[in-house]
Amino acid sequence: MGSMEPEGGRLFFQAETFETQRQERRRLSSRVIDEPAQPVAVHTECDVLVVGGGPAGTAAAVAAARLGADVVLMERYNHLGGLSTGGLVIWIDRMTDWSGRHVIRGFAEEALSRLTRDMIAGPDRADWGSHDPEKVAYWALRTAAYHDTVTHSPTLDPEWLKAESLAMVLEAGVHPIFHAWGARPVMEGNRVAGCIFESKEGRRAVLARATVDATGDGDLYARAGSGFDTEVDQRDIHGCMNTAWMLAGVDMDAFLRFRAETPEQYSQFMARGREAMRFFERPVVSWRNDVAVFMGPRLSGYSALKVEDLSEVEIKSHQLMIRHLAFYREHAPGFSDAYLMVSAPQLGVRHGRRLVGRGKLTREMWDGRTAPDEIGVSPPLSPKFANISVPYFSIVPADIGGLLAPGRHLSCDATSHSFMREIPQCWLTGHAAGIAAAIAANRGIEPAEVPISELRRNLAAQGAYLSPTRAMAEA
Repeated sequence: MGSMEPEGGRLFFQAETFETQRQERRRLSSRVIDEPAQPVAVHTECDVLVVGGGPAGTAAAVAAARLGADVVLMERYNHLGGLSTGGLVIWIDRMTDWSGRHVIRGFAEEALSRLTRDMIAGPDRADWGSHDPEKVAYWALRTAAYHDTVTHSPTLDPEWLKAESLAMVLEAGVHPIFHAWGARPVMEGNRVAGCIFESKEGRRAVLARATVDATGDGDLYARAGSGFDTEVDQRDIHGCMNTAWMLAGVDMDAFLRFRAETPEQYSQFMARGREAMRFFERPVVSWRNDVAVFMGPRLSGYSALKVEDLSEVEIKSHQLMIRHLAFYREHAPGFSDAYLMVSAPQLGVRHGRRLVGRGKLTREMWDGRTAPDEIGVSPPLSPKFANISVPYFSIVPADIGGLLAPGRHLSCDATSHSFMREIPQCWLTGHAAGIAAAIAANRGIEPAEVPISELRRNLAAQGAYLSPTRAMAEA
């Protein structure tokens, strides 16, 4: 299911969610203890610190370093890319608008251009925006055609995106620190001045002139005292969590023929699956025919901010992965020789917190207006809406200084979050945050004081797409 409109309107997307009753797996204690105060060693100092190496954080780090900033990128896992790699969200949602215009560009375009034909699959550029019925039918089965329109929505090899993301970071001169969990902001009054992190070396700190919270759930800005929103409709897919997995040894072309050419049998197959395990998921294509992706049943009723909830979703998802393998091997065309390839090391979280920013992207802004502080353009949910101008101040906290917050935890309403949480939009806002952080650090000013014209000039110089009317006005 999709996001609700702010006043309780209809849901935009239709996708099956599974409401589950949370189990009290263990009685939690009500006791508290005092942690003794102790000095924290400063690991290093830099111009720009980016906490979180997902799509937004990777884009921010590269963009800032290319403006000459000394950048440290802190990541809790052993890889970059976040959910686009470690979460196996290898289907990159629409980067074109409904006319076929390529609007998510800049860092995003460059990253994908580094992947060769054996690493990425999707419609040819000449077909973006096509309404040809045959092409639409073909790509609709392959996650790249919607509303009778072929879109730029590729699927890719997550290991190669990890590799190329790391290469871009190193080529830009960024200093990555892996296996480091950003735990708490370093505060100077009401201003963030870096981050304390946990690692095998214990508790250490990185000090920075400007900090980018790219944790995805706003962990730093929440602990710094920024306001945020957490409400989400429990019927909405964007409040669900799931762990994805991939099966290999399959023939996806055979399965897609079964789905397209025998719809009644396919419907019966899906019904048997739901009857057998209730939480039942269909596969989607990957970058190659012999690998199928299961995003995992979308489990609702859990919070991405509670460790016991995260643990329970992982347990249920992995159990369901084993049951899906057995069911598909027995009943699904193309899956008789399937085997487990990998389960995602990162949990699929769509929503944790949304920033209270100096600006906010709202449903009312889907009318084609151009934000005066535009940092990029997002495709709308359907052809009936205009392209959406993304404002800079949606990534600038209202309550604290020294920090920017790109990615899925930016300032927006619940409805706009349905697409602003996606990987291309995270690349878009991360790219802008990196440039803004570099300017702020270089000038010794707050992110809120960064000149919008200078930010936009640098975005354009790094290949980002901006609304033509604004671009012409500033030329």
